[in-house]
Amino acid sequence: MHRSGTTMAWNVFKFCTALRGLGSIMILLVLGVVGVTYYAVVLTNYGPALSQGGLDSLAALTILILFHFLLAMLLWSYFSVVFTDPGVVPPNWRPSTDEERGESDPLNSLEFVGLQADSSSNPRVRFCRKCNQLKPSRCHHCSVCGRCVLKMDHHCVWVVNCVGALNYKYFLLFLFYTFLETTLVTLVLMPHFIAFFSDEEIPGTPGTLATTFLAFVLNLAFALSVMGFLIMHISLVAGNTTTIEAYEKKTSTKWRYDLGKKKNFEQVFGMDKRYWLIPGYTEEDLRRMPELQGLEYPSKPDFDSQ
Repeated sequence: MHRSGTTMAWNVFKFCTALRGLGSIMILLVLGVVGVTYYAVVLTNYGPALSQGGLDSLAALTILILFHFLLAMLLWSYFSVVFTDPGVVPPNWRPSTDEERGESDPLNSLEFVGLQADSSSNPRVRFCRKCNQLKPSRCHHCSVCGRCVLKMDHHCVWVVNCVGALNYKYFLLFLFYTFLETTLVTLVLMPHFIAFFSDEEIPGTPGTLATTFLAFVLNLAFALSVMGFLIMHISLVAGNTTTIEAYEKKTSTKWRYDLGKKKNFEQVFGMDKRYWLIPGYTEEDLRRMPELQGLEYPSKPDFDSQ
C-alpha cells in the first residue's frame, strides 16, 4: 500500500509538470486557430467580396467589421487572462478578523504557531502546509502553479495560468467573446461549407477550400464547447461561487457568500456598467470593492452571526 501511494504521488507530480509545459503549446494552438480562421474569413472569402460592389460588398463589409471587433475583444481578454496574476497571498499575511468569533484583532504569534500545529483549531482561518502560510477564505493551493491562489476557480492550460480573483472577469469575457466570434464564423462560413456537398463547381484552390472547411469545423466545435462552459460559469457567478467551491459544497443548500444575483455579479464585474464588457476595472471600483482584490469577501448577515 505504501509503495502504491508513493507511485501515485509521483504520477501526480509528473502530471502537474506536464501541464506547465503544455501551456505554451496551447497558446500557439489558440493563435493557430485564429490564423486559420482569419485566412478563411478575411483573405479567402469576404475580403475579395469587397470589390464586387452592391449588396454583396455591403454585407462583406459588415461581416468583416463585426469579425475584427470581436476578434480584437477576444484577444484582449485572452491575453489579459494570460498575463494577469490571478492573485497571490501577500507575504506574512494575517487575517484582520476572526470570522468565527467576530473579533477584529489580528492573530498573535502564539495563535499562528497553534494554527501551524493544528489547522483545525479555527475552521475559518486556514493554513496551507505546502506553502507554510495562512491563506484567506476562498483561497486554494494550485499544484500546477505550486502556490496558493486567491479565490481560485481552476488551472486552465489554455491560458497557461490559474483563473482566480484578479483575472476571473477576464476569463469570462474571453469565453463570451470566443462564443460570439466562433458563432459568427460558423454562420458566415456555413454557405461555403454546404457548397462542398453540392454538385456545383466551387471557386478557389484546393488549399483555400481546405482552409475554409477546416475553419468551419473548428469554429463550430469551439462554439458548442465554449457555450457549455459559458453557461456553467454564468450559473457560478449567479451563486457567487467558483468551480472548486461548487464541488466542495455540493451537499450544502446554503452558501455564505451568496448575496443575491446583482451583488454576486458586481463582485466579479465591478459596479461601473461601462467596464462590464471590458477586461479591466475603474480605480473607483478597486477602491470601494476590496473583494476585487481577493482577500476580503462580505457574507450573509445570518452567517456572520453564527
